[in-house]
This record gives sequence, structure tokens and C-alpha cells, in this order.
Amino acid sequence: MRIITPAQFVRLLSIQRTFIRHGVDEIVLGIPLLRSFRFLLYLLPWNWRRRDFAPTAVRIRHVLEELGPIYVKFGQILSTRRDLLPDDIAEELARLQDRVPPFPGNEARAIVEEEYGKPVREVFSEFDEKPLASASIAQVHAARLKDGREVIVKVVRPGIRTTIKRDIGLMYIVADGLERYWSEGRRLQPTGVVAEFEKTLLDELDLLREAANASQLRRNFREDPAIHVPEVMWELCRRRVMVMERVSGIRVDDIAALKRAGIDMRRLAEKGVEVFFTQVFRDHFFHADMHPGNLFVDPRDGGRNARFIPVDFGIMGSLSDFDQRYLAENFLAFMNRDYRRVAELHVESGWVPVDTRVDEFEFSIRSVCEPIFDRPVKDISVGHLLLRLFQTAQRFHMKILPQLLLLQKTLVNVEGVGRQLYPDLDLWAAARPPLEQWMRQRVSIRALARSARERLPAIAERLPELPKVAFDVLERAKTGQLKMIVHGDQLDELKAEVRRSGRRTSLAVLAASFIVSAAVLAVTVDESVRTLWGVPWPVWLLGALAAGLVVVLVNDD
Repeated sequence: MRIITPAQFVRLLSIQRTFIRHGVDEIVLGIPLLRSFRFLLYLLPWNWRRRDFAPTAVRIRHVLEELGPIYVKFGQILSTRRDLLPDDIAEELARLQDRVPPFPGNEARAIVEEEYGKPVREVFSEFDEKPLASASIAQVHAARLKDGREVIVKVVRPGIRTTIKRDIGLMYIVADGLERYWSEGRRLQPTGVVAEFEKTLLDELDLLREAANASQLRRNFREDPAIHVPEVMWELCRRRVMVMERVSGIRVDDIAALKRAGIDMRRLAEKGVEVFFTQVFRDHFFHADMHPGNLFVDPRDGGRNARFIPVDFGIMGSLSDFDQRYLAENFLAFMNRDYRRVAELHVESGWVPVDTRVDEFEFSIRSVCEPIFDRPVKDISVGHLLLRLFQTAQRFHMKILPQLLLLQKTLVNVEGVGRQLYPDLDLWAAARPPLEQWMRQRVSIRALARSARERLPAIAERLPELPKVAFDVLERAKTGQLKMIVHGDQLDELKAEVRRSGRRTSLAVLAASFIVSAAVLAVTVDESVRTLWGVPWPVWLLGALAAGLVVVLVNDD
């Protein structure tokens, strides 16, 4: 049981006043669990006179805005957890923006000098104490290096860690109570949501981490003219201070300015979608906070070669090879309206239990997708389609992974920006080329060879142990000492493995037949057959086919 500290108690009184002002007690006592105590509303003095309140979702947003930057940030992150919230509240929370007053410039200068251990004038030829922008975690100042290059200096807010710890502690107390006394609390795991929020905030306090994110994204797109990621000045980066190249551009939502610059809006919107899907499927690493305030456009060459300039790299997303592959196949199946394949992919990936009836799941997916696909392309929201599918899959006990929710939230942002730029944007058509290219590269001979090369050292290291292990297993089986223990939570994995075993066995037999055929041909083929390095070409062909099947078997494991 968590104990409230004096600082938290004072903060709690401040929160209570905000709740009363916005009638949050009415919302709380409207929860089914507490509805029997609703009579208490009439005993509270502030409810003795009639007050008109905004809708519930709007009130919640206003409360978070008044409580300050930490709660605004919490609402922003909570808006991505649409598996936990009603649609109206999630939509309203998505409108939250950091409207945080800047802290004094002399305090920013003091933090910079403390991190460098020297006066600012020894590091920069100019440092503007008036901030360019201010947010909940940090604010940005303009500066100039000794060599004349213009940069921005991002500085973490003073005392923000203490504020975060205080408010996060209160959130944990509330979350603990919900899990203890609310039947839905154990399923929704509010303490897990708070823990995820705490990790995100503390990660953002470390500007070295953000600098590393920016450097990685810049490296991924160093050859791509469609996007420019500002350069990080690593020698000047510290935990509370980050220095980057200063860039200029037009805000991506300033449509009038973009048109005046002569930019092809359709091409810009399609290019933005391509860049996003390239991040996800080529690099496994994507900018996960792509709202209009973090995205600018550089109208080069009179708008003919416009490029995107992202900023603020505190929140990034990544996908494992496993999730990436199944997600790509899901997207392509959606585009082809192959709902059976979508259902099968969810089962094969383990996103839903292996005992899920594919035909029932397929029917549910079709009932969600068909009404959407029958509408004009410009009216189809891919982000909201994913949300509906997540909600449908939950009825089949799908556990929504945090990285997939982050991806869905980012896709909603990207799609919203694309539609602002070009209302008739066909996101499906723009997404198809990078997806299909990734799928082709994934199954190419070169990709298989690369995968085999990466796995070969580990396989070679364990290969000498295999005969001994095999003999040990056979000896224990012979003497009756071999036992198999399967726990209940492993049965699903075992069923899935049994399903795959038939395919692997067939591939192994086929590979062995190719190897035997190659060996026979090597000693019997006519000398007139053309050779490469003394080996007949049919032997090379059969050997290559066998090697390819072996790589497929290794990857399948």
C-alpha cells in the first residue's frame, strides 16, 4: 500500500479544487461501481446550486490542461490506448497540446553552464535567452557556435524530475485502488499504464537518448532526398542539454504558405506516407510523435524538390522482425480484401489464441472492413480501421501490444497530416509500393543468403554438440528416463509447433532429396555437360535449391 507524502497531500488538495470546478465528482459517481453512492452529490455544498458543465470528454480534457504539463502528457499518451477508453474520450484527449509557459532564460543559461562546467560564452558565440519554443519537459533556445553555424539548444526544465515523481506517485495510488476495488481493474491493469507513462517521461528527461534517436533516423535517411533530419552536435550533448543543427521550414499544417511556395501538395502527401512506411518496414524504427508541430517542410528549388524536416525525437517506435513481417502481410491482405488471410495471420503470429476459430474471426473482420471499403477512398481512415480491428480482435482475446498501439497512433497522425495536405489522398495506393518492395526484398535470394550468413556462426558453434545430444536423448528414451513436462500455458505453443512440424518435415525431406540427387549427378553426369570450377551446372542448381530450403528451415525455427 502506497503512502501519501506531505507534498503529494498538498498537490492532492489542488487537484481536488480543479475536480470540483469541473464537476468531476459527478463523472466519478456515474461509474457503475459507484452509482449506488450517487446520492452523495446532493450532500456536497458545491452542488447545492445548479451548474452547467460541458460534455464528459471535454471536461476531462479541461481538467488535464489545468493540472499542468505532466497530466497533459499523460492524457496525450492515454489517448493512444484506445483499447482502454471510449471513443469520445480518446478523441478529446488526442486534442491535448502542450501549452506550457517558458521558464526564465537565465535559468536555462545556468543549466547549460552547469552541464558544461564553463560559461556559455566559452561554448557559443551567441546564446539567446528568449526561448523559441517551450514544452512540458524542455524548451529550446537559439545559439551560434564559434565556427558560425546556427544551432538550437534544448534544455530540460529545472526541477521537472521532482514534479514527475510527485505526480506519478499520486497516479500510482489511484491505479492501485482501481486494481484492488474495481472488477475491471485487473484486466485493464492501470498500474501498468502508469508504469509505461513513467518510463516514457523519464526517457524524455535524458536528452542523450533523444540525440541517439535523431542520429539513427538521420543515418537511416542520409541518401533519401525526401527527408532531412537535423545533425546532432554530439560533442556538446549532455543529459540535460542537446545541441542540434538549426533548420528552417514551413509548418506542415500551414497549407496556404506551402501553396505559395509552389509545392505539389499531392506529391508531398504521398511522399510523407512513403517516408513513414519506409521507417516502419525498412528500418524497424519510426518517429512516433509526428503531429504537425513536429514536422516542417523545406520548399527547395521553388517547391519542386520539397523535403520533410522532422524535429523532437523523444518518442520513437520500433518493431521486431516478427511483428514487422506479420504487420506487412496484414496490410497487404487488407489492401486485397483477403479477410481469411488476415484472420490466419493473427492466429499464426500468436496475436490471438491458436484455438481461435478462423472462420468466426474472418466473419468479424469482414463485418468491420466491408462497410469501410465500400466508401470512397478519400473517406477511408486506415488508422481508425486498425482501431476497429483491434477492438474486434479483443473479443477474441487478442492482447494489444504497446508497439502496435504506438504505431496505430502514429499512423493516425500521418494520415491526418496527409489529408490536410491533399484531401483526396489515397493512402492505400501510397502505402503499397514500400510494402511490396519490402516483401520482395524479404523473400529474395539475397535476403535468404544474408539471413543464413548471419545465423551460420551460431549454428557452426553448436554443430559439434549435436551428435552427443542426440545419443543422450536416445539413451534416455531407451532406458525410460526421458520425460516430457508441458505446463498449461505452454499448450498453445505446442499446438502451433505441431502445426508447423508437418511443413518443416516436408521441406527437410525435399532438401535431402536435392542433396542426394546432386551427389548422384556429380559422379554419373556425362563429361560433355558444362561445368563451373569443375562441378557440372546441374549439381550447382540442385545444391542451391537445397541450400535455399535449409535457410527457410532455419528461419522457420
